[in-house]
Amino acid sequence: MTKSDESFPKIVVFDLDYTLWPCWCDTHISPPVSRSNSENAIVDRYGSQMAFYKDVPEILAHLKQNGIKVAAASRTCAPDVAKKMLSLLHVGGTRAIDHFDVLEIYPGSKITHFNFIQKQTGIEYHDMLFFDDETRNKEVEHRLGVKFMFVTEGVTWNLYHQAIEEWRDHKKHRKSSSK
Repeated sequence: MTKSDESFPKIVVFDLDYTLWPCWCDTHISPPVSRSNSENAIVDRYGSQMAFYKDVPEILAHLKQNGIKVAAASRTCAPDVAKKMLSLLHVGGTRAIDHFDVLEIYPGSKITHFNFIQKQTGIEYHDMLFFDDETRNKEVEHRLGVKFMFVTEGVTWNLYHQAIEEWRDHKKHRKSSSK
């Protein structure tokens, strides 16, 4: 899958908690946070370590290498902690936060997050793919046309490939119903 493939989303949007990492950053992490001995993990005030789910760094790198925009849409009550975590975690030797084109990280509706993502990027909703661990956020698919992918145990390569195929099917059905 490369950008030359016409049926690839123009932007992939990720929730953060229990989608990219295995915690709620507003309740499971006690600031301040710092990088652990590994560039792929952080440690909080009490020594609890946290890292991305196993496949996440490679998926983020793959998206950037192929010119696909990346965004975060999180309703966490601790946006500063989330951003700090993204600044401390690394992807291929660079800060993870630098792999994101848009950060919509604040309490509120995912609809609001996506409205701002659309305004900032100019990308149509149907050209977006969204990974999230909360089924209630499927409302972005029903109300806006963003392809929603439910995440149960973090984003994995298998889930990522399945999501791309479902996004392509979603796009085909949209095109055929508009004829």
